[in-house]
Amino acid sequence: MTPATVAGEHQPIAQRRGLVVALATLAAVACILLVMVLLPAARSDPYTRQTLALSGSATDGGRLFRLNCAGCHGLAAQGLVGPDLHGVDRRKNDRQLIQQVVSGRTPPMPSFQPEPQAMADLLAFLHSLP
Repeated sequence: MTPATVAGEHQPIAQRRGLVVALATLAAVACILLVMVLLPAARSDPYTRQTLALSGSATDGGRLFRLNCAGCHGLAAQGLVGPDLHGVDRRKNDRQLIQQVVSGRTPPMPSFQPEPQAMADLLAFLHSLP
């Protein structure tokens, strides 16, 4: 084999490696741009801001939960069709929890936008779960 043949055999590997690096870089840039666009949008959302400014009642939030959420998440929030919600406040921050509830992004969860005080109560209930 000549050096030109050996170099020619390795060229496709180098091209693929370069393509993988380029795609990974593009994906990283896209993620950064999404974060830069979505986080300020969530912070500027009037509903979220208003909800976070309120103090919630875990008792009232528990009633709201039993009426609207327990069918899928279980009476004790242990999970049924929907996931177990114990410790959910350690996995998601309050803004993320609000967006999860109001968006219904994870079917079969419906979108649900209670009044800001009711949402603050629901957050207080979720924080009260062990």
